[in-house]
Amino acid sequence: MSPDQQLAHLTAGTAKVLSEKELLEKLRLGRPLRIKLGVDPTAPDIHFGHTVALEKLRQFQELGHQAVLLIGDFTATIGDPSGRSATRPPLTRDEVLVNAATYTDQAFKILDKAKTEIVYNGDWFRKMNYEEILKLNSRVTLQQMLQREDFRARLDAGQEIRLHELQYPIMQGWDSVEIRADVELGGTDQLFNILVGRDLQKEEGQPQQVVMVMPLLEGLDGVRKMSKSYGNYIGVCDPPQEMFGKLMSVSDELMDRYYLLLLGEARDPAGHPMDAKKALAEKLTGRYHGGQAGPAAREDWDTRFSKKDLLHADLPELCLAGLPAGLTVLSLTAHAFKAAFDLEKSNGELKKQFITTGSVQLNGEKLTDPNAAVSPAAGDVLKLSKKHAVRYV
Repeated sequence: MSPDQQLAHLTAGTAKVLSEKELLEKLRLGRPLRIKLGVDPTAPDIHFGHTVALEKLRQFQELGHQAVLLIGDFTATIGDPSGRSATRPPLTRDEVLVNAATYTDQAFKILDKAKTEIVYNGDWFRKMNYEEILKLNSRVTLQQMLQREDFRARLDAGQEIRLHELQYPIMQGWDSVEIRADVELGGTDQLFNILVGRDLQKEEGQPQQVVMVMPLLEGLDGVRKMSKSYGNYIGVCDPPQEMFGKLMSVSDELMDRYYLLLLGEARDPAGHPMDAKKALAEKLTGRYHGGQAGPAAREDWDTRFSKKDLLHADLPELCLAGLPAGLTVLSLTAHAFKAAFDLEKSNGELKKQFITTGSVQLNGEKLTDPNAAVSPAAGDVLKLSKKHAVRYV
């Protein structure tokens, strides 16, 4: 691609670029740019919301630029205060390193590991003495820090702000100096921190990095950002059939966002929305579980839902010998949800949302009386909902 073509490709789907003019100038230098993405491995697993910036980093990488994945083994022990209404609980370095191992394994489902430079910010922060830390702090004012919306909101609400949290934007900015970043990627909540990096680079006589922030990905509900705490997430390690099924549940409007932010492409407007959604689910499932997993998950989905042929579908299996005595439709349904999917649902929820609505079916026969006795046999299929079914063996 020419620099102008690269610019159009790389800025697609971004929330803000400061600035496109600067990025074009850098692309015209004719050398690989150093593209920084910093991650704090505060948890072992990542979901699709985390992958938005990784996908953008992958695009830079495919164009021949140098992807720099910065692992915040030092900053993660503090915890990024961005978007937080309270201080994060601290993590030990050992906990962070355990998380980093699985985090990077999952990140390399997207990035080319052989072409990715991995750095740890503990390599420079642990070498700093107190005099160097004081000099670094002297470059930033308290007024600057309080321009951050999350700090200001906590202060106005009378909530505490720990002094170590004020260090975080400075440390993230210094990371950019250490790795001489040409571009830094992040979510919209990272804008302030990345701008601090530009200021510190300028003071150090370095060219300032371009700021490229990505939108926060909406979860399956289409409203709130994707988060495990909201239960609206798709994990990159979700089983293939579960991942495919979750993607099939998104709205048509959200599907377009997922195409752009998770695949870096636009949906074909001439195609049928259902076919487009299946193609989206197949591509993403294949990306995270290997090329054959996508078509296999799609075939299983068609068998279950398009053809309604659960008897021949690949379903979780439950052993008859493990069933409790005196089964009712209610107790059987509760047992199946817990044993096969690790989902605990109240009796009221099971009755109201699944049993009386006709969702629960044994070999296609609706079981609408929660108190009725039931005795499944080997080979029987119990359908619990549109997404959940089990086979007894």
